[in-house]
Amino acid sequence: MDITTDGPHLRLSGDLDVRSTFEVRNAIYDALARGDDHTPVTIDISEVDSIDHTALKVIAAASRNAAREGRRVVLRGACPAVLRMLHISHLIRVVEVEREPIAV
Repeated sequence: MDITTDGPHLRLSGDLDVRSTFEVRNAIYDALARGDDHTPVTIDISEVDSIDHTALKVIAAASRNAAREGRRVVLRGACPAVLRMLHISHLIRVVEVEREPIAV
């Protein structure tokens, strides 16, 4: 798992699974701590090769915690399989999703 940060934007690539959730969780919370209240933290997963339910739960937990503070975490670049996992697990209720990857 590679994580590239640019302010409130995170770009993930590689395998996003139980082995990388600690690193991803820390990156999300660091971005939330550095950001302002008006700019959402975006997590671009368009270059993620595989993702598991545990990783999606980490993103959902960060989204819930951010929402309690009036902040947003937005998932970008989710492929149809990830969207399906979000719907099946009902995490779509707490994870805000956009389909467009962050422009470089």
